[in-house]
Amino acid sequence: MSNRRTFIKKTALAGAGLSLGLPTYGNVMGANDRVNVAVFGTNSRGNSLVGTFAGAKDCEVIGIGDVDTRAIAKGQQTVMEKTEKTPEGDQDFRRFLDNKDVDAVVIATPDHWHAPMAIMALDAGKHVYVEKPCSQNPHEGELLVAKQGKTGLKVQMGNQTRSSVTLNKVVKEIHDGLIGNAYAGKAWYAASRGPIGEHKPEPIPEWLDWELWQGPAPRQDFDALLVHYNWHWFWKYGTGELLNNGTHEVDMCRWALGVEFPEQVTSSGGRFAYDDAWEAYDTQLASFKFPDGKHIHWDGRSCNAMPIWNRGRGAMIYGTEGSVLMDRGGYIVYDLKGNELRQEKEAAESVSMDVTGGGNLDELHIANFIRGINSDEALNSDIASANPSVTICHLGNMAQRTNSVLECDTTTGKPKNNEAALALWKRQYEPGWEPVV
Repeated sequence: MSNRRTFIKKTALAGAGLSLGLPTYGNVMGANDRVNVAVFGTNSRGNSLVGTFAGAKDCEVIGIGDVDTRAIAKGQQTVMEKTEKTPEGDQDFRRFLDNKDVDAVVIATPDHWHAPMAIMALDAGKHVYVEKPCSQNPHEGELLVAKQGKTGLKVQMGNQTRSSVTLNKVVKEIHDGLIGNAYAGKAWYAASRGPIGEHKPEPIPEWLDWELWQGPAPRQDFDALLVHYNWHWFWKYGTGELLNNGTHEVDMCRWALGVEFPEQVTSSGGRFAYDDAWEAYDTQLASFKFPDGKHIHWDGRSCNAMPIWNRGRGAMIYGTEGSVLMDRGGYIVYDLKGNELRQEKEAAESVSMDVTGGGNLDELHIANFIRGINSDEALNSDIASANPSVTICHLGNMAQRTNSVLECDTTTGKPKNNEAALALWKRQYEPGWEPVV
């Protein structure tokens, strides 16, 4: 076993009273390169990840953590169906951070938990696979990147398109001049989400740890509307569609164009489809201007599934000598008149619009993460390189929430001379819960 793995297994969470009588897996694994994983947040997307990690080479899911006991049972059943073994389950994820046999954690909780939980896991000596977006606000992204740098542990963000075989190939070709100077990218996501209704104050269900569900967020009474999906559309917990799904496609554009942080950001739109409690935007047009005359444009429609180029999601990269259409299934190269020159599809099927699964791309992305732990293979979406895409999307929301044109520092992404926008760079935390590095 490598020195890093030995170090991890000797490191425990600093904190009293969190030990739990979990079974010791180290004596029965039989292979030094087996990565023991605990998955946190297993109701929907997390349960899909449970199945992929459980079926991955050199990996075993030994823990399921969720504030909902029903989701724990769901995750345990998924592992049982894959491996005929039942992992330990607990509502308090911190118990698994105190377990020396857990090498890595997978985080698929609501957004407001992503960075704080990842930072706690790194403090406990665990590698981290965190779903996108890696933060609820830009400051948390900065903290997570800094914490990873201090620990040297692996942190992979779950934007699985970075592990696409075909997209890695064509992005390299774009960088090598396939379409001349690639100067602009259009990213989009179109769905047909229905209304969510109004807030639902109810007694806390017996299956839910509401206190831990809120975690870092300032406290409020239980609201059944939030649990388990509609938290996405409320700024206290979620980040809207731009980060919920747009992170993937905006990241494709940033990857292809080779840009980091923008110098100017604008956004317009609103909640147009329904009159309900939804706070974020169901329609959003955001534009990002980068140095050297490059641009990314985001077209997000949560409640109107009219496709673009016959796709519900994707990215088009424009160049001086042609264009490239990119999505989870592969790519198509066009000349300047829109004539198709060639195309290539992923060898195995991926999932385009389904938010719970990523198909073959998940498998590739997770395999890369496990090899990164075992053999120090470079991660396809390490947190330092992934975080700028998340910050860019945060800036789009910040521009619209402040009704302003953001002029940004191109080295950090921070807005300049805009107090209203800077106030959104960081959130308010429940006392005692603010992450620090």
